[in-house]
Amino acid sequence: MAGSRGRPDQPASRDDEPLGVGESGARVGEGGAPVVEGDDQQFLQALMETSLYSIGAYFSDRHPELVDQVIAESEEIERIGLGEYARREGLPVEQCFETLLTGLALRYYNAVAS
Repeated sequence: MAGSRGRPDQPASRDDEPLGVGESGARVGEGGAPVVEGDDQQFLQALMETSLYSIGAYFSDRHPELVDQVIAESEEIERIGLGEYARREGLPVEQCFETLLTGLALRYYNAVAS
């Protein structure tokens, strides 16, 4: 009997096997999520072993209610610049830099962990 992919010798589905090809031509698994294989999987694993990833993961776990706010503030800092943001908000540049870095870490974590 054929599995959901139409191959008689394969099970209906396995989490680690692709189920088809998405619109972009990338292989997709259950739910349409991209399938990461071989060297790509090793590369993603290496990305998870960085300080930036750890900062984002830690902050997301400890302060999930603040994630969107910190990301928005860091994007504003990127848009107008660190010095201008600090001046406008009446905050020390170092504190604004920490917000910028945390926001970058959160976006990095979200991109890699997804």
